[in-house]
Amino acid sequence: METPAAVADAPPPLPALPLKPALRAFAADGLLALLLVFGVSVAGGLAWAIWQGVKLGLEGGGAADPAQVAARIGEPQGLALVAISVLATASAALLLYVWRRRATPGERAASRAAARRPATWGWALLAGLAAFAFSAVSTMLAGQAGVEPVPTNQPLIEAVGERFPLLLLVFVALLAPAYEELLFRRVLFGRLWAAGRPLLGLMLSSALFACMHEVPGLGDNPPLASGLLWLCYAVMGALFAWVYRRTGTLWAAVGAHAVNNAIAGILLLAGMH
Repeated sequence: METPAAVADAPPPLPALPLKPALRAFAADGLLALLLVFGVSVAGGLAWAIWQGVKLGLEGGGAADPAQVAARIGEPQGLALVAISVLATASAALLLYVWRRRATPGERAASRAAARRPATWGWALLAGLAAFAFSAVSTMLAGQAGVEPVPTNQPLIEAVGERFPLLLLVFVALLAPAYEELLFRRVLFGRLWAAGRPLLGLMLSSALFACMHEVPGLGDNPPLASGLLWLCYAVMGALFAWVYRRTGTLWAAVGAHAVNNAIAGILLLAGMH
């Protein structure tokens, strides 16, 4: 049972606003995020292809046939693909935050006050450990049942980790938690939380968070493994949304996300080297 002091730390519930306008605003946020991520990804891929073409020309390796040039350039791989992914999602998160969900001075003051409470970081640590434990136990039990889920982004992460281990840790433990929490928890979950619909916001934003990482049926995993991965990501998203609402500061969600990713990243690198 929570003590009165612990209950006082949590932000008070907000009055529920009409559902349809809140859902329309949430859907608009989600659609804009998708368009921005897609647009920046395409622009980043084109910029990379142009740069590779220029390098081929400078090296005297250009081919007269455009098809041969395209074949030699190929698609972004490894570090270039990670950089484009970071740029795309971070750009969408920042633009939507500034454009549609910028914090008010009162919200920023409340967030700073919450971040100064030691209990905030205890909750963040607990949520991060719980997210990792759920994924680890689920994967272990699935393996015992003959199901071997492999995250869609794991080959890319392993390729980067093989050559740039410290850079990989910066990406998974610092960059990804910051921009993903800004987008999925501040913008998307926060939209429905502010409308007095935190449970609905938790479910919908967590589902979108899971789809960003693993869309069932689109990867190389069989349906059961893909569904399990989706569930793990959805539970992670729900825990991060919960700790954001529980503490009243997005920094707690970023911290929980960083704890989960740092443990997973360190274990992955330890198994590779």
